[in-house]
Amino acid sequence: MKVNVDISAEYIEPFVVIHTDKVTDEVQRIIDVLGTSEAPVTALKNEEDIIVLQPQDIYMVRVEDGDTVIYGARQSYRSRKRLYELASQLGKQFMQISKTTLINLSYMDSIEPGFSGTLLLKLKNGNKDYVSRKYLPEFKKYLGL
Repeated sequence: MKVNVDISAEYIEPFVVIHTDKVTDEVQRIIDVLGTSEAPVTALKNEEDIIVLQPQDIYMVRVEDGDTVIYGARQSYRSRKRLYELASQLGKQFMQISKTTLINLSYMDSIEPGFSGTLLLKLKNGNKDYVSRKYLPEFKKYLGL
């Protein structure tokens, strides 16, 4: 993909023009990223405070023993929201890799073969989970495999 940047004083506000013969997945991802001027936030309530997290603060969301746990770089938080609610709120930067797990695609560290056709995905904060066979085709498509 070619990228051109034109810097000029005549432009007061940045704008983007995409020239393409069709809207591919890559083009759609770019449109989604550029089209969101404000990142959605996730507010979590713990015993004393309300914590506000930006999507870039979230590495992984996983359902554990009926609770939704949100993992950051060093901490984890409990949420009352359901996994599907967080998936729609967090946007295209996140992908569901199993029935119980969402990951932030920006924080993938490594991938190893797992058992029964799954993949073990490791994140940069040390968290890991398996990409289940149901979600594997979408994940491989994202990776270009």
